[in-house]
Amino acid sequence: MKFSFLSRLALVAPAFAIFAAGPGPDVPLGLLPIRFPKENPYTPEKSELGRLLYYDKRLGADGTVSCATCHAPENAFTDNKPVSSGIKGQKGGRSAPTIFNRAYSLAQFWDGRAATLEEQAGGPMQNPIEMGNTHELVVKTLKSIPGYRARFKQVFGTEEFGIDEVTKAIATYERTVLSGNSPYDRYKAGNKTAMTASQIRGFDVYFNKAKCDQCHEGINLTANSYHNIGVGTDKPNPDEGRSAVTKNPADWGAFKTPTLREIARTAPYMHDGSIATLEEVVDYYDKGGVANKNLDEKIKPLKLSATEKKDLVEFMKALNGEGWQAKLVAPKVFPK
Repeated sequence: MKFSFLSRLALVAPAFAIFAAGPGPDVPLGLLPIRFPKENPYTPEKSELGRLLYYDKRLGADGTVSCATCHAPENAFTDNKPVSSGIKGQKGGRSAPTIFNRAYSLAQFWDGRAATLEEQAGGPMQNPIEMGNTHELVVKTLKSIPGYRARFKQVFGTEEFGIDEVTKAIATYERTVLSGNSPYDRYKAGNKTAMTASQIRGFDVYFNKAKCDQCHEGINLTANSYHNIGVGTDKPNPDEGRSAVTKNPADWGAFKTPTLREIARTAPYMHDGSIATLEEVVDYYDKGGVANKNLDEKIKPLKLSATEKKDLVEFMKALNGEGWQAKLVAPKVFPK
């Protein structure tokens, strides 16, 4: 039985936050109004503060890394690398996911270890491989900048802010990075010329033969669930994925299903960035993944023809949309 995104949100929201409909930015065709947390309502001023913080390398320990280093707008809010490089060139073990439509996500990171976007925003700051800082030093640095003290007072009513206010601002900005109004959205809305003939055939493969929507469904083309699809399980030291968080052996090798919005722009693919192209992704699923002790039962050979594979890739290109392009320009001036 499938549940809509809002149905699942209603089921799990008490574990994360109380959401309020409240005012917010306009959303592109195909998306739902953003439901901002009640304890972190939207204001344009807060979003702008979050934008400044997102791009400001002073949040990193040595002034070389910001949120935008690994989630860069010119790279579709990722870095187009198999794994990201943080402070002093250190490399992590997982690919940087895009921040598109994180407003609709129920948990963050590939393993879902952060229950909210606010919690996620604070993680990289104190990760020794990523930004290499501490929350205490981040706040101390920001409080030493008069321009930031003034902005925090405007947004939160006090210059005596802490890491909670910092992450609330960043999360507010990230919730405004949206992708919708894609050819797929326009096609679903009744414009039958919005997609090409190949993309329409790929639509049929996606939903009917390959049944990709078992995991990639709803407005954001993800069920926000975790699955072991075999990627990396044949390596000498496999990433245990979700089980590191839940301590449940059944979650070994399982990772969060990512959105397919803008998927043609966010290569390479999978949690470890091990698959370079969409064609290779389709081939991987077509063969039935990599057998392992916990392979998801949904992962089975698809037996697609060459034409069906091509059409499926073309359909995924129809998921490139609009709404985020206005976010491409980084701030030219930061608070002093």
